[in-house]
Amino acid sequence: MTASFDARIEKLVYGGDGLAHHEGRTVFVPYVMPGELVRVIPVSAKKKLVRGKPQQILEASANRVHHECQLFADCGGCHYQHIPYEAQLRYKTEILRETLARIGKIGWAGEIRAHASQPFGYRNRAQWAARCVGDAIRPVIGYFQAASSVLVAADKCPILAPTVETTLTAISDALRHSRLPHEIRAIECFADATGDAVLLNVVVAKRNTSAAQLASQLRENVPGLSSLLVQDEKTGDFELNGPGFIHYAAAGARYRVGHMSFFQVNRFLVDELAAAVVGEETGGLALDMFAGVGLFSKPLAKKYERVVAVEGDVATSRDLDANLKDSPSARPRHSEAAEFLTRWKEKPDLVVLDPPRAGLTPPIIERLRSLGPTRITYLSCDPATLARDLSALMAAGTSAERTYAIQHIYLYDIFPQTYHIEALVRLERLD
Repeated sequence: MTASFDARIEKLVYGGDGLAHHEGRTVFVPYVMPGELVRVIPVSAKKKLVRGKPQQILEASANRVHHECQLFADCGGCHYQHIPYEAQLRYKTEILRETLARIGKIGWAGEIRAHASQPFGYRNRAQWAARCVGDAIRPVIGYFQAASSVLVAADKCPILAPTVETTLTAISDALRHSRLPHEIRAIECFADATGDAVLLNVVVAKRNTSAAQLASQLRENVPGLSSLLVQDEKTGDFELNGPGFIHYAAAGARYRVGHMSFFQVNRFLVDELAAAVVGEETGGLALDMFAGVGLFSKPLAKKYERVVAVEGDVATSRDLDANLKDSPSARPRHSEAAEFLTRWKEKPDLVVLDPPRAGLTPPIIERLRSLGPTRITYLSCDPATLARDLSALMAAGTSAERTYAIQHIYLYDIFPQTYHIEALVRLERLD
């Protein structure tokens, strides 16, 4: 490994790093700002690429701010706490535009409207690990360092919603004083919109304690615990104590959300995001692909004569079924997206896409172009796969295929203080 060197940061790139150049090699280094002169310690090096960490900020940006959390840059959860929030939004917008151009060859010159969140206290869901650190005989709870199995103990976290942070503090104190069993290895916490109900997923190293016993111990320490799912780390077996879900009020409706179901994590933006995805248009038929628990399906059912909500995950589909019972125009379908679209023949007025980070598969894109919906609304959590998929949807096709043009791009800052980007793109069919 080469010795430390000085480099001028040129820009931020997706992933949280700043980009620089040194002696013909591209340098990536985290926790910096554009324009700063940084002394870099190499962590890994290849022929034309160096990944490093900042040893010293030699010339700091005039805009740099003091980070809110004492564990910043140690726990690996946040990347931008040294950057003013308004600047975070600006940098994310620039990264999104650049990614669309570089990967998708999409030269979008229009506005990318950024929708801000409260910068702290926004997360209604968090995951923590529990381990014995060093020579300690009692486990501590916290977060792993970035790209590491090193646990950083934490009993507070400023990006968490108050109820979730209170849960972290309570569990940390209970483990410290042996009020909870030491076999706990991981905990996932999800809280409802009011903070009155808490759902926990707990992984244990061995089943010395039943779910009922563990639930009793946790309820003595965690206010509002409504449902507990315990998983044996070795066997993978599950044991449930409680109803298996909580209810979350959002977008003018009430949603059942189970232990294994996804729900938007930003409590400040969930209503605004749902309204934007649904839009102002009305029509006959809307397909809600990757529908989850139906966050978008229920409000879509108020605007469209028919809504078909497609979800492939078995556990999530149970929540979707329950949530659409009072929406007679919405029909849930348990199916993988590609399989469903292969069988579907009717042209929709609108298709809503909210795929996982991997984006769309080629068969899905091909089938969408063949069906030719009038509008497509694509919500993406990964700029690179978004750029790839938009490029494919916008490419010139055969006479039997439809191609699309971008009408609007929005950035919803679901994850302040991190590099993550949530983009909403509206596409219109070109006839």
